[in-house]
Amino acid sequence: MLFYNLETDRLFLKNIEISHRDFIFSQFSDEVVNKYLFDAEPLTDINGADEIITFYTQPKPQLQHRWVIVRKSDEMKMGTCGFHCWNRTDCKVEIGYDLKEEFWGNGYIQEAMKEIIAFAIAEMNIKEIIACIYIYNQRSMRLVEKLGFVLSGSKVELFRNKVYLHNKYSLYITR
Repeated sequence: MLFYNLETDRLFLKNIEISHRDFIFSQFSDEVVNKYLFDAEPLTDINGADEIITFYTQPKPQLQHRWVIVRKSDEMKMGTCGFHCWNRTDCKVEIGYDLKEEFWGNGYIQEAMKEIIAFAIAEMNIKEIIACIYIYNQRSMRLVEKLGFVLSGSKVELFRNKVYLHNKYSLYITR
């Protein structure tokens, strides 16, 4: 399986790489970006960016992948999106995304998500794409519902010794 760069009308989705180091640090040290991410502390030094990049660029076979979302008009890096926890046997994958606050409300994430969903269907033999969203992240829940995801359950994340309830949304792929 080879992940490659993608393109939409307004965006480039570029495979994460070491040249994105400063942006990844900026993105994942941002308190607003991290508000609903309950899997890691916000980055406090550049080495954290290196760890994220290394995680997503591991040798094949990859069970995760991340793209940096770049606006075509000015080459501005705005966020990331991608997959993790790819279960090849059950043909399921989890999807994730984040965007700097200054770019919210312009449809960029929806545009990027449509493209990576199409990629998953065409290239990854996926039957179900899962999005786990913190119950107070209303914007994200509306987004996945617009994309055809349906509420399929819930799960609890333990982070910083606190419990965070997440809704699990699924997009079922029929061929």
